[in-house]
Amino acid sequence: MATSNRTKNIIYSLALVAVFLLVQLYRSYYSPQGIKESIKLEESLIHLQGTTMGVVAYNVKYIDSLKRDFQPEIDTLLKAFNQSLSTYVPDSEISRFNRQDSLEIKSRFFYPVLKASQEVYQNTEGAFDPTVAPLVNAWGFGFKKESLPTAARIDSLKALIGYDYITFNKQKIIKKKSKVMLDMSAVAKGYAVDVVADLLAEKGIKNYFVEIGGEIVCKGKNERDELWTLGITNPRYKEAGQAQAFKLVKIENKAMATSGNYENYHVIEGKRYAHTINPQTGYPIEHSLKSASVFAPDCMRADAYATAFMVLGFEKSKEILAKTPNLDAYLIYEDEKGNLIGFATEGIKAFIVE
Repeated sequence: MATSNRTKNIIYSLALVAVFLLVQLYRSYYSPQGIKESIKLEESLIHLQGTTMGVVAYNVKYIDSLKRDFQPEIDTLLKAFNQSLSTYVPDSEISRFNRQDSLEIKSRFFYPVLKASQEVYQNTEGAFDPTVAPLVNAWGFGFKKESLPTAARIDSLKALIGYDYITFNKQKIIKKKSKVMLDMSAVAKGYAVDVVADLLAEKGIKNYFVEIGGEIVCKGKNERDELWTLGITNPRYKEAGQAQAFKLVKIENKAMATSGNYENYHVIEGKRYAHTINPQTGYPIEHSLKSASVFAPDCMRADAYATAFMVLGFEKSKEILAKTPNLDAYLIYEDEKGNLIGFATEGIKAFIVE
C-alpha cells in the first residue's frame, strides 16, 4: 500500500486496539463474578498479532484448550488472499485485471468479492462501487497517486465508473470498457476477516475475535465467558489526544465494520478532502455523517455497506437499513450545532452499553 495510507492504517489499528484494551479493562473491573471460570478460560486464550496487506495490523484471539498456534496458517492464508485482491501486489489477480481487458479467475477469493460487491452496489444504488478506482487515484488516495484533479479530469474519469461496466462468472471477468479498473480496498479488509474466521471455525474453534485494520468478527464468548465488548471509536478522538470510545457495544456472533473520514484525508490549501469518493459526483463526500459502524452476518458486506453509508449520508443510510434484512448500524452524525449524535437501529440497541 502507499506509505501515507499504510501509516494511517497503522494509526487506526493502534487506536482501535487501544480502545479494545480500555474496554477490556472496564469489563474486568465491573465484572468480578465467575473468577474461577475466567481463570480457566484465560489459560486457554491464544492471542496472535501480525500484519497483512502491507502494514495493516491484525489481532486474532481465540479460546483453545489444546493451545494450538494457527499463526503460520493465518499468515499463509492472508498471503494468498493478497495475491488475489491487493492492488499493491503487481502480479495479483486484481492488478493483472486492471492492466488487461479480461482475466481467467484462478483463486477462490476473487469471485465471492465480485458477487458481494455487485449485491451491495445494486442495493445502494451505486454508492458502493469498486470501479471508483480511477477517481480514488486521481484524488491521491488510491494505488496510483495523482495530483488534485481538475473538473474536466473528473468528468472524463466518471465515464469509466460503473459496476455494470464489468461482467463476470466463477471462471472469468471481462471489461466492457477497456480503461475500467477495480479497487477492492473498501471491502477487502472485511473479507479477509471472514476468511480468517472461517479458518478458525474449520479448526473447531467456537469462541474467537478476529480484527484486521478495524474490521471485526466475533463468535461465541471471550475469556471471561461474556460476549465480546468493543468500542466504537469517537470520530474526534484525535482532538482529545488519545484513544476514545464513543460507545461500547456487545457483539454476539456478528461482524462489525466501521467507516469514517477522521483517519484518511488530505488538507490542500486549507481545505480538507475526505478519502471517501462519491462514485456518482466524482468528488470527496461532504455531509454530516462522521462514522458508520455496520453489523452483519459477514464482515465483507458490513465493510461494503459502511463505505456506502459514508457516501450516502445519514438519512439515505437509514432508508437502506430499514429495508435490508440482517443489517444493523450505529451511525454518528454532526448536528447543526456541531454536536456528535449517535443513532442505533433497533436490532443493535439492546447490545449498546450505556
